[in-house]
Formats: sequence, C-alpha cells, structure tokens
Amino acid sequence: MGAGSEIEVAEAVVDVLRGLRPAGVLATVVGRGGSAPQVLGAKLLYFSEEDVLGTVGGGAIERVVLDACETVLKSGRPQTVSKDLMRDLGMCCGGQMEVFVERIQARLRLHLVGAGHVGQAVAQVAQVAGYEVHVYDDRDHLLEDAAFAGSVVHCAEADEISKKVSAEDPRDAFLIMTRDHLLDEQALADVLQLPHAYIGMIGSRRKVYRVIARMLRRFYERGRARPDMSKVRA
Repeated sequence: MGAGSEIEVAEAVVDVLRGLRPAGVLATVVGRGGSAPQVLGAKLLYFSEEDVLGTVGGGAIERVVLDACETVLKSGRPQTVSKDLMRDLGMCCGGQMEVFVERIQARLRLHLVGAGHVGQAVAQVAQVAGYEVHVYDDRDHLLEDAAFAGSVVHCAEADEISKKVSAEDPRDAFLIMTRDHLLDEQALADVLQLPHAYIGMIGSRRKVYRVIARMLRRFYERGRARPDMSKVRA
C-alpha cells in the first residue's frame, strides 16, 4: 500500500502534468459492490514499485492493480481492472471492485521561434492538436496577436531562447521561423544546446545549407564540439 494522503496524490498529479515529475499511472476506483476495501474515487499514483502514492485498498486487489500500472506505464494504453474479490482473488472481505488505470504525463510542448504569419498559423494548429505552445520573438506587438491567445509568449532575442525555456524536457519540439537568416542561425545554435525530440527550420535548400554550414563553421572556430544534428529537420 502506498503512503500519501489524497492531497499528496493530487499534488503529485499536478506536478506530473506541469512536467515537474516524470510520467506516471493513475489508478482510480470507479466501481464497487459489497464490502469492498475502498470507496469510489480512491486513487493510487504509480511511478515504480518503489514509488507509489495512495491506495486502492491493499491486499490482493492492490497487487493486481500495481501489475496493471506497470503494464500501462510501458504501453500507454489504459485498461480497467474488474474483480470479484472473493471468487477471483480469495479476499475474505468479498465484494467487487472496478479500477480504471491510465497513464498521465505532461502535455507535449512546442516552442515556436518567430511570431510572424507562419508562426501565428502554426500556433493555432498546434493548440488544436493538444500542444502546450510557447512563442518567442523580440517584437512585443506581434506577441500580442490574437493567434497567440492560448499560447505562452516570451519576449526574447533569437540567441537567448535557451534562457527562457523552463523545466527542460527531452520531448520538446522547436520550430524556427524568424524573419531573418542570421536570426535563424542564432536560434538554431542556441536551441541545439537544449534536450529535444525535434528541431525544425523552414527555408529553401540554399538557405538551409548556408545557415547550417555557417553555424557549424562558427562552432569549429570557437573550439566547440560539433552539435548533434540527428533530430534537426530543415
């Protein structure tokens, strides 16, 4: 049985959704009958066998739920555990329980570098797709555009994006679409320092080739190691 009050479980769930804790699995009692050991709505939050908060009743039913939590953590697919406590598990208390088990994690974040027309259009599509959208530009008036009403905006120069990104997440995606090739280069060199799953940059073949070649040359001239470009798409 995991330690932790209902408030502690709730606070931990919020931390997960804010990206302050890794993904976990939330198990909630959604059905009960007879003398089941927990009430409707009781919750258990699972991160690993050694890190569990809350309880769905202890004993054999909790063991089954913990096994389901481990499966859901790996697969990401929710499932429902339904058991007759005496017939299926040999628990003397009898009764029946139904527990819904679901993986929870922070929303994926998309960082848009550039608040022009393309950035405005992409921000709206990304919000509909469920991303938490952050927009970076040094032009305050563009950040006030209605297209960014559901986004988090940051007034920032192209080479200081990394200073504005909080709670770095290796699942983050970056899209670079500034108004100038040099700014694109500065932004690319800067965000390559951050953990990321994807970096995209728009431009013609000629522009992309020149920007990346110039950026890599400057890394070399400054004695810096060549950055990992494997997740860059342009």
